[in-house]
Amino acid sequence: MASTSSASVQLSLQCREFDFPEILLATDNFNESLVIGSGGFGKVYKGNIISNGSNDAIVAIKCLDSMSSQGATEFWAEIEMLSKLRHCHIVSLIGYCNHGKEMILIYEYMPNGSLEDHLHKLGTPLSWVQRLNICIGAGRGLHYLHTGTGIEFGVIHRDVKSSNILLNESWAAKLSDFGLSKIGPTNQPSTYVNTLIKGTFGYLDPNYFTTGRLTRKSDVYAFGVVLFEVLCRKRAVDRSLDEDQWGLAIWAQDKMNEGNLRSIIDCDIRDQISQKSLKHYVRISRRCLHNHPKQRPTMVEVVACLESVLTIQEKVNSSLKPGIRTIFGKMSNMLPFPSNQENSAKNYQKIPSNNNTDTGMASSRFLDSSKVPSNFRYPNPRLKVYTFADLINATSNFGQDLILGEGAFGKVFLGWVNENTFAPSSCGVGIPVAVKRRSASSYEGHAEWLAEVSFLGRLAHSNIINLLGYCSDEHEYLLVYEYMQNQSFDRFLYNDPRLNATPLSWGTRLIILIGVARGLTYLHSSKEQIIYNNVRSSSILLDQEYNAKLGDFKLARFGPEVGKTHVTTKVVSYGSIFAPEYYCTGHLSVKSDIYCFGALLLETTTGQKWMDIMRRYETQDLTHWASLILKIRTDLKEIVDLGELMYPAEGVNECVTLALRCLAYKPKDRPSIEEVLPSLERICATSK
Repeated sequence: MASTSSASVQLSLQCREFDFPEILLATDNFNESLVIGSGGFGKVYKGNIISNGSNDAIVAIKCLDSMSSQGATEFWAEIEMLSKLRHCHIVSLIGYCNHGKEMILIYEYMPNGSLEDHLHKLGTPLSWVQRLNICIGAGRGLHYLHTGTGIEFGVIHRDVKSSNILLNESWAAKLSDFGLSKIGPTNQPSTYVNTLIKGTFGYLDPNYFTTGRLTRKSDVYAFGVVLFEVLCRKRAVDRSLDEDQWGLAIWAQDKMNEGNLRSIIDCDIRDQISQKSLKHYVRISRRCLHNHPKQRPTMVEVVACLESVLTIQEKVNSSLKPGIRTIFGKMSNMLPFPSNQENSAKNYQKIPSNNNTDTGMASSRFLDSSKVPSNFRYPNPRLKVYTFADLINATSNFGQDLILGEGAFGKVFLGWVNENTFAPSSCGVGIPVAVKRRSASSYEGHAEWLAEVSFLGRLAHSNIINLLGYCSDEHEYLLVYEYMQNQSFDRFLYNDPRLNATPLSWGTRLIILIGVARGLTYLHSSKEQIIYNNVRSSSILLDQEYNAKLGDFKLARFGPEVGKTHVTTKVVSYGSIFAPEYYCTGHLSVKSDIYCFGALLLETTTGQKWMDIMRRYETQDLTHWASLILKIRTDLKEIVDLGELMYPAEGVNECVTLALRCLAYKPKDRPSIEEVLPSLERICATSK
């Protein structure tokens, strides 16, 4: 969206470029005593600049930290966006400074800091009416962005959260931080933007994460989380709760479904809220968090509802004597909020970390070094070390007619090596191998390559792909695997006529699933308890006899330390299926693999993709769709799509039931792979 060159940024007359000496003067040479905040971009200083030739103006000066995961892209995006946006509920960009490696943004100063500060750090006694006014102001700013009122384009903020809602001297709310924003047309409400997943744990729209399709409704979801934050005074990810309920949105909705609405309300305002205003507030907040974007309200609806809530509350306040205003304290636990499973976020998300858990910058698309074992040393003596020239020879100079496939890392070529020594050979001589070469345009790089070499270099199992060797030469990263004649499992699952693949029999499908389960059992029961973190049909490779082998270990991680239940990592989206606790919190465990295996099991049984945007919104999520079918006991033909193939009804029913157990929302409710494997073997034995 944004250029990394200042020449392409068309700035308004209200945004000017500052010289670096002006910045040094304004910040007293970046005096630490002037630091008023910090975030993913870097520190923010309170400073004084010369305005209108003589008068001093107090400003906020944000400086890029050299260690930040953000950079020029976010810097210029912020300038390009804010230089065109002028609204009373949008923070004004006064100017910028681009001096060598120094990238600095100068904003209007917001003396009351952020909403996050007052809710979670300072414990400021904000009244219910004050909170409503703040939400309305932020909502109006977001509505302005979405509709393009006064501008030629609509803007998707993509990082709506309490720390990006700033407060001026009158406590009016203003949206800030547009480094992740995307421009889109304003005349198409359902328009989406295909983009890398960026945002902050706890506020991420699960539908956006799953599909990669960013819409204005993704902002609405995040705003719904903010609304609950304001009501409950709890962070989007609250580690004071039980681990299964760290996500605020899930915790709050669970409590309401149980009839415990009163328990989630911040005790400071519990006795201030009227029954009617609370009812409307909670209703619009829950609508914002609907699983399906089309069912979420627009921001104009949200703002209108919040304004109505404020009007109701103010009327109640003006009509009640001070001693009577505590009536809600006695009545709120009686408010009816019936369970609504369809609208519950439980089917998708379990929301996650605090303000320091951004997923958003370009570098977060790369595996961080913590994903590579600290004790890894290469070359690994078990692996063949190739030169780039070796692999040019083995693949006939990466001939286009030898391409086997292509993924996020790059293309995979058919190559040839000596059967005994694995030395490179000419085409057709020796044994075939698969050579994966990183594409120059790939967002994956050395870290992913190193993770693959590290893990596969130490694993040996009949259901794990065999890595024969590797090459690292300048910017060239290559991997050499055993050749799998039938390539990947996904080619056979979804009845894609372009692939011309013969549908697999029911028995073959079960054998493949058993192979995957055996590979996972090996990983999960190993001394280091390896978490595969990439269970999906495209990562399962099939040999000539359709034996399954786990491939693509770029996301694999070692399990948690003794006494802990999970490891914490950055969310990296590769269009895969991820367990809710992972993509929302960054928490990963072997039970995350079980969730993904459940999705694979359901796909294998139904012949349907996990997330299919072509299905109606009620059934886009395959789990929900299959659950509904089983619940009303519809004929299995409604969910099984195996063409003309014969299949045992009882075996299919058992597989779907097992899949739904694996897909349990809470990790502790999922079976272990040691339980899953014998269940599959029994189903296979009785299906013959």
